[in-house]
Amino acid sequence: MIVTIDGPAGSGKSTAARKLAARLELPYLDTGAMYRAIAYAALSRGVDPADEDAVIALAREVSLELDCGPTHTRVRLDGHDVSEAIRSLAVSEASGAVARIGPIRELLIARQRQIARDLGSIVTEGRDQGAVVFPEADAKFVVVASLERRVRRRLEQLAAEGEDADIEAVRENLRVRDEKDSPQWAPLLDPGQAIVIDTSHLTIAQVIDMMSDHVLNPRAG
Repeated sequence: MIVTIDGPAGSGKSTAARKLAARLELPYLDTGAMYRAIAYAALSRGVDPADEDAVIALAREVSLELDCGPTHTRVRLDGHDVSEAIRSLAVSEASGAVARIGPIRELLIARQRQIARDLGSIVTEGRDQGAVVFPEADAKFVVVASLERRVRRRLEQLAAEGEDADIEAVRENLRVRDEKDSPQWAPLLDPGQAIVIDTSHLTIAQVIDMMSDHVLNPRAG
């Protein structure tokens, strides 16, 4: 079984994916972590994330390993666990540039499909999972939320990780990412393509109930 969860940054898709995977007892794949890891590698080595040739060469050189458990995706870069290090605002900003590099997307999409083949069943989240990577997925969701709700969530996440972020910087980061990333998941908003869930005023428990009900009882959903 393959379940995809797509949507804009800060919509709650990562939390939903982790908790849905735990409820269904399936591995969880955070595809955004793969792009973040490449961005982190670039920043750590002084490579400009906008230098496509340099980033492509770097992505082909580094060793990227993912451990997809039912509640987490641990990321190892050249043997080092960078699961927390890749969550900074600086890496978020750089990962957007990395994710728009065609050969990088092709490389990581191939890795994502291989992970799914190896594991057999997964809950995977990102911005192109249902539309591009796994168009024949058993269940597809798009998780959305208002910009201001997403800003608050992102600030809370950064604070929990010990990073003091400016609200305007976070808002601008999300706005720019929305503008550039929405073409990847927007096709799923067409009728019949996916189940769309607006999490702006829902608890995570309500979101997971809705998702699990649809996965387990698709005709009822």
